[in-house]
Amino acid sequence: MASRQNGDDRIWAVVDRTKSPPQREFARHMRADPTDAERKLWWHLRHRIELRATHFRRQVRIGPYIADFASHRLKLIIELDGSQHANRNSDVVRTQRLEADGYRVLRFWNNDVLTNIDGVLEVIVSAVSLLPPPPTPPHKGEGRRRR
Repeated sequence: MASRQNGDDRIWAVVDRTKSPPQREFARHMRADPTDAERKLWWHLRHRIELRATHFRRQVRIGPYIADFASHRLKLIIELDGSQHANRNSDVVRTQRLEADGYRVLRFWNNDVLTNIDGVLEVIVSAVSLLPPPPTPPHKGEGRRRR
């Protein structure tokens, strides 16, 4: 960790960014080697007209977790679960933590994505349309000025 200088209390300013944390490397690995279900859903998230403006990202670090797909602007996370996630208490805790941070979490089984992509997309499009639009920032010169 870099040392604090001049009483700087900004956490991001004191982290040594020359070392890549293991979580970042793991997310990169997962982006490079997606499952069949992730690959299929990612294609649809990028190409579906109703979802183009949502700007989803893959394998996103959010707190201590890596979300399969996330839209920070909409505060929406999409998780794809394989059979290893059946009856796992850690997934419930994870979802509760992400929801406490203001995200809405949608979970789908990999099998549903592979065999019923239209149904999965219908749920996602419905969730996106129900979310309130993010606030529009003021145009340059229209914001409040500080003196």
